[in-house]
Amino acid sequence: MKAAHLACPLALLAACATAQPTPHAAALTGAPTADEAKQFVARTADELQRLSTRDNVAQWIKSTNITDDTELNAASADDDLLAAQTRAVHDATRFDGLAGLDADTARQLLLIKLNDVGPADAKEREEETQLAAKLEGLYGKGKWCGPDGKARCRDLQELEEVLARSHDPSELRDAWVGWHSISREMKPLYARFVELQNKAARGIGFADEGAFWRARYDMPADDFEKELDRLWAQVKPLYDDLHCYVRGRLQKTYGKELVPDGKPIPANLLGNMWAQEWTNIWPLVEPYPGGSSLDITKAMETQKWDAKRIVKTGESFYTSMGLDPLPETFWQRSQFVKPAGRDVVCHASAWNVLIQNDLRVKMCIKANQEDLETIHHELGHNYYEHSYYKLPWLYHGGANDGFHEAIGDSLVLSMTPGYLQKLGLLDKVPTDEKGLIEVQLRDALTRVSFLPFGLLIDKWRWEVFSGKVSPAHYNQAWWELRQKYQGVSAPVSRSEEDFDPGAKYHVPANVPYARYFLARILQYQFHRSMCQASGFKGPLHECSVYGSKAAGDQLKAMLALGASKPWQEALATMTGSREMDATAILDYFAPLQTWLKEQNKGARCGW
Repeated sequence: MKAAHLACPLALLAACATAQPTPHAAALTGAPTADEAKQFVARTADELQRLSTRDNVAQWIKSTNITDDTELNAASADDDLLAAQTRAVHDATRFDGLAGLDADTARQLLLIKLNDVGPADAKEREEETQLAAKLEGLYGKGKWCGPDGKARCRDLQELEEVLARSHDPSELRDAWVGWHSISREMKPLYARFVELQNKAARGIGFADEGAFWRARYDMPADDFEKELDRLWAQVKPLYDDLHCYVRGRLQKTYGKELVPDGKPIPANLLGNMWAQEWTNIWPLVEPYPGGSSLDITKAMETQKWDAKRIVKTGESFYTSMGLDPLPETFWQRSQFVKPAGRDVVCHASAWNVLIQNDLRVKMCIKANQEDLETIHHELGHNYYEHSYYKLPWLYHGGANDGFHEAIGDSLVLSMTPGYLQKLGLLDKVPTDEKGLIEVQLRDALTRVSFLPFGLLIDKWRWEVFSGKVSPAHYNQAWWELRQKYQGVSAPVSRSEEDFDPGAKYHVPANVPYARYFLARILQYQFHRSMCQASGFKGPLHECSVYGSKAAGDQLKAMLALGASKPWQEALATMTGSREMDATAILDYFAPLQTWLKEQNKGARCGW
């Protein structure tokens, strides 16, 4: 996850808190002019950068040491920033339709109007920021102490380990139910939070908060949802083939009574707390046991990889393409492992805390394949931030948020067996058809399995924001969407006493999620383009751009734009096309899809 662009050195925090806001457009009278607009943009950028810096510091402190005090401090900083953003958004409307604006001023006015806002009422805005801090804190501090509350308490990392390792359906069910119990008390808080967000969105002319989110993509909000549906339609047949195969294999372990034909797969059986990625069930679905060893995690454990080695390995991929080394402060200020004696948010995220290239990663790294890939992903955010941090502050961001998520993921696609062999994590590169299918299936369990999950979270929230789904039906609507798109079901009966969406970080943390779906589309499009730039001529799945300066130059050209251009222009800089296209995924997994269809002959697919 990419953190917000926010920052002020700790020693100056008090000064930042008491600094007076700059004059704003509401104080002006008479017809607006292009020169006034330019001055307004400059003043507003300075004020928002100052308050964002302070907020970033507060959020970092809270995320790396969750206490009542750090939550209050973060809420206070959030409130000050939201107040300034809310005022700036309203003031920017004074220049709507103004002729004679230069392109930079017009672009920056648009970006100001797409800032997060809070309710105009100060008490309601304070309530919203306190709710936000409380919700994320409940998630970060969440622990399950057994059905009677008397067992040894286990946090998310420990419960995730059960989902990843165990094949005992009862143990898997208990760990799943245990974690999902931590979000029950979030429900009334979240319902009120939605009310306040909607009030803020309506105050700036949007129907609801979901419409505001969808408006951030350089296209009409309704067109954006249609665009997601178009992309999903392109990749759904591949997901359906994978789902059918996986369900058939799980039946061999758990039996048709637990995993029946033509029905959704119980969510606790897919190796991940949210069934969003299925990599951990590899031993149960491996097509050719005893063949090539693809157990990267086992190799990392045997070789005693530590957190710093994992991060250094990620950095070396970027530098091999001609990008800069990470600054020394990155190694001094990041959180790589879970600290003892305090609660932290372990969910991986990348930060530019003090804005001026103060790059950091916050993770609780373990020596496994998932975290090796995750660090390549998070460093993609850091390198994007490094590429645009000298631009005007309002351009500090990706072309859209999906771009920011896709950069690191596109390099993960270059972590081919050949690359992993160079790292000493594979003895040999599979060269026969069986070896290829094993590699592709393992990749698909991570990347293809995620696609519907990446789509449905915001579809649920958009329905919540619009009022189509009321608090009385939050959980019902959640599972209806999970069944429709993912083909998964809850392992036990659920009710509206539960709040299962809150068991996924991005819901209580209020992080929009469509970006991750877009990233899964864009990463393959970026990968195909960089492979072409590198001169690679073979099948797409065999390409690694590790060491390619030509691919690095192409990547740097897009990263350097930040948010200064609409995403369509940034995409064209990278790929030559202004349209997102999921066919690169189908190209990449073409051998696997052919094989899956053969394996699924005679099976009852669908759900």
